[in-house]
Amino acid sequence: MNTLVIVLPILTILMFDLGLTLKADDFSLVFKKPLGVVVALFGQIVLLPALAFAIAYVFRLPPAFLIGLVLIGCCPGGSSSNLFTKVAGGDVALSVTLTALSSIITLITLPVIMHLVTGYTGSAVGITLPVKNLVIQNLLLMLLPVLLGIALHHFRPRIAKATDTVLSKTVFPSLLILVSIFFVQNRDVITQYLFSVGACVTALILTAILLAAGLSRMFRFDARVRKTVVIEVGMQNAAQAIAVASSPFIFHNNEIAIPGILYSLMMNLILLAYLGMIKAREQMRVSA
Repeated sequence: MNTLVIVLPILTILMFDLGLTLKADDFSLVFKKPLGVVVALFGQIVLLPALAFAIAYVFRLPPAFLIGLVLIGCCPGGSSSNLFTKVAGGDVALSVTLTALSSIITLITLPVIMHLVTGYTGSAVGITLPVKNLVIQNLLLMLLPVLLGIALHHFRPRIAKATDTVLSKTVFPSLLILVSIFFVQNRDVITQYLFSVGACVTALILTAILLAAGLSRMFRFDARVRKTVVIEVGMQNAAQAIAVASSPFIFHNNEIAIPGILYSLMMNLILLAYLGMIKAREQMRVSA
């Protein structure tokens, strides 16, 4: 089964669902909480791609996996970060704003960074990046669904709310199905590079979380904003990375998608552990 049959609809639904939850007030947080927005976006747009490249370079990953890891770092925040932020007791409005802004900004930054990285390491092994195709696919699968969701939310808020309720419950199980299918189809390559690529993916997530936490404390954010920044920087849109890697119009390379698949697994496990730590700490404070 072609993974694109699942990943492209998932990505489209994720972005449409994000649009369903957006309203004009969400973007006003750029002016109400500018420092939190700037720090989180700096972590996502600047730090993550640099971290991904540094980790892949230090671990001496093969070119396809290096490109795949940097691709994750270039992707916007995942929409599931909004749910994690809510459970963690973070600032949900800020989380939604950051996810929306990063989705828009990376329409520009992702092609630029990936063009540079692919030119640096991919040409020697025949991996090239059709930038025009990448831009067109992202506009169709990222921006257009968000705009349609915003329009539905504006003109038919009740329908938008009901649609969001349904979609938010179906995307994650679909992503699990995608991961399972991809593992079965590429089990030999994944098994061969599981520890090296898995170690890089885990290092990327943990380092990103630690840096986000450090920046949040340096700028003295309150607990709600701090949790939000950590989660937003720690959760990237793995579905987009897989879509770009697997798309016949862009890379059409399953090896490039492998870091994204492993990232989608480790990201949720690590962030669930983070939520568990938060809840345990809160219970200890209540008991004390």
